[in-house]
Amino acid sequence: MEFTAGKINTFLFFKLPSAFWCGVRAKTLDNNQCTVSVKHRWFNQNPFNSMYFAVQAMAAELSTGALVMYQIKKSGRKISMLVANNKGNFTKKATGRITFVCQDGHLIEQAIQRTIATGEGQTFWMKSIGKDEKGDQVSEMDFEWSVRLKH
Repeated sequence: MEFTAGKINTFLFFKLPSAFWCGVRAKTLDNNQCTVSVKHRWFNQNPFNSMYFAVQAMAAELSTGALVMYQIKKSGRKISMLVANNKGNFTKKATGRITFVCQDGHLIEQAIQRTIATGEGQTFWMKSIGKDEKGDQVSEMDFEWSVRLKH
């Protein structure tokens, strides 16, 4: 079975409903990159009439986490994944459609190979950049992922 953006969105509906109802959607997914978007609306806004930071964090995390899930599935092994840490920087009011892109897929394969070879957990940081419809960066988020071989 192929691992696609559409399957990620179905996963959201059943396993992360808060992200789904806030409008977070995976758009593209391949070996190296994942694109996720979310549109500012009344339901996901803060009191300042822009997108609530936690909604941006959900979309940004999904752009990194979907890549981790993709590489785990590709490995054919049972591997657990967990966000160990995160950092965020907000540079502009988030209104309209915000698109988050993570291009760090290459980092995951190396970590998975190391955890399979050594049996020890591995950690790595992944970056997601959020831009508005004009192409202006509104936020940048980094997530430290931990992967470990399940026994």
